[in-house]
Amino acid sequence: MKQRMLLLISITITASPLTSHVNAFSIVRSVPALRHESSSRKLHPSKSSPEHAIKNATHVEFDFHSDEIRDILIEQQSLAPPSARRARCKRKIELTWCNHGSCMDAIREQVVGEHNHMALVGPATGQVVYSWEKFSSQTAISNGENVASPPAVLFLVKRDEKELSEVAADVIAKLIGVGVQVLVDTTFAEELQSFPDINMDSDMIRMFDPKPVPGFGTGGQLNTSMNEINVKNSGDEYHDYSSAADLSDPDLIVTLGGDGLLMYASHVFSGPVPPILPVAGGSMGFLTPFAREEMLDAILISLGLQQVTDMESELQDNMNGFRITQRANNNMLVEDISRESYSEKPSLAFGRNGQICISMRMRLDCRIFGGDGTLRARYNVLNEVVIDRGSSPYLASLECFCDDVHLTTVQADGIIFATPTGSTAYSMAAGGSVVHPAVPSILVTPICPHVLSFRSMIFPDHVVLRCYVPSDARSTACVYFDGKHRTELQRGDSVQIEMSAHPVPTINRADHSSDWLSSLKRNFNFNTRVRQNPLR
Repeated sequence: MKQRMLLLISITITASPLTSHVNAFSIVRSVPALRHESSSRKLHPSKSSPEHAIKNATHVEFDFHSDEIRDILIEQQSLAPPSARRARCKRKIELTWCNHGSCMDAIREQVVGEHNHMALVGPATGQVVYSWEKFSSQTAISNGENVASPPAVLFLVKRDEKELSEVAADVIAKLIGVGVQVLVDTTFAEELQSFPDINMDSDMIRMFDPKPVPGFGTGGQLNTSMNEINVKNSGDEYHDYSSAADLSDPDLIVTLGGDGLLMYASHVFSGPVPPILPVAGGSMGFLTPFAREEMLDAILISLGLQQVTDMESELQDNMNGFRITQRANNNMLVEDISRESYSEKPSLAFGRNGQICISMRMRLDCRIFGGDGTLRARYNVLNEVVIDRGSSPYLASLECFCDDVHLTTVQADGIIFATPTGSTAYSMAAGGSVVHPAVPSILVTPICPHVLSFRSMIFPDHVVLRCYVPSDARSTACVYFDGKHRTELQRGDSVQIEMSAHPVPTINRADHSSDWLSSLKRNFNFNTRVRQNPLR
């Protein structure tokens, strides 16, 4: 008879990660599986009662007491119905996800069949889609509910680009005409004053003043209480107990520029981030799939103010074998997608049936601790955290841990901790893997290590990584967060890195895979070569 056991899957969750650490919490074996003094010794078939089986079992070498095992087995077998005792049916395994003493049913893992077969009922991740709830102001008023405020759009436009300012001003004027509020910062507001179609005194235009998020940054801002951001209830689930959303908070962020503007939006919104519509206006545009010519329609569809029917989507998907794409030079070009060797499945139309595909771009919650354990700084990063030797001529010396288990001793120019979004940035240049943005993971890539065996690694999103400068290091180190906030690490200082509770949701033009693969091919010429001629 096979060993029978009860498994409890124990995980450490930081803001509900999508992966978990599986741990054998406890194992209980039935009597036939226990080790006896002689392997040839067998229990007599006629004496198969639980009491007799326990008496014939020898001492078991377990960490817990054998008396407890006997009591458990006798109780379980005595409570079983007579038919079950005759058939000797197996006990069932139960899978559970546990977090700090609180457990819930497993989401993906299930036990199937009578033989305790473990199976996955679905993938760990998928395409995230959002849609707006149908709201009736008449129904809300009759029920005594609050009436929904007009949607608000925050515009972040690349500075010192007159052409982009003109495009943004034209779209803003049309949005105000349909009753959409517009939020702008002080710099862009000064530029809008030169456009006659924009009335800066209108109630539909508001100034956006970025407010520091309590608990992030350095100094007094860092020491602000975190109770208004993430508070756990008795079930250890994360909730936002902050005050009601201010009317000036945007429902949508539009970035008209390059990837750096998207990084700026991530920096401004250290906490929760509204959906971001990235419109190309920079030099490369790896993360900006939308063209400026389609910005107005994309905004209206993203706000649920313009519907795309199935008939319209079919017309967009079957446009004589052509698709409009955004090239690196920011001009709308027509690419022929027909291939003689294969047929490419057309991508979904943007906003079909009111559903908008988004990429939940994971961020890293990074904290700097002093040698005495005090928290010095905290940042949310979208791309990567880099710890290097700075201006020192010596190699960086770091001790790195994963969930308080020693990972490695770093002797290199530095080390990179990247998100899937940052896997195509500094990490890729240093030899790291390219990771799909929907894969919940943390990349660890060394920078010019002193040993060839130190290679890039990928960890699940639930782990907590920590690196500190040892006391015998030849020099200090420096840490950068998305290329900013340079901080010198003294001996004894450490950097803790884990998954952030607040991702950056960016709107997809098609879906997360199509946009990502198109960017790889368009910007990096990913695996582009002349096709071999067939054999004749």
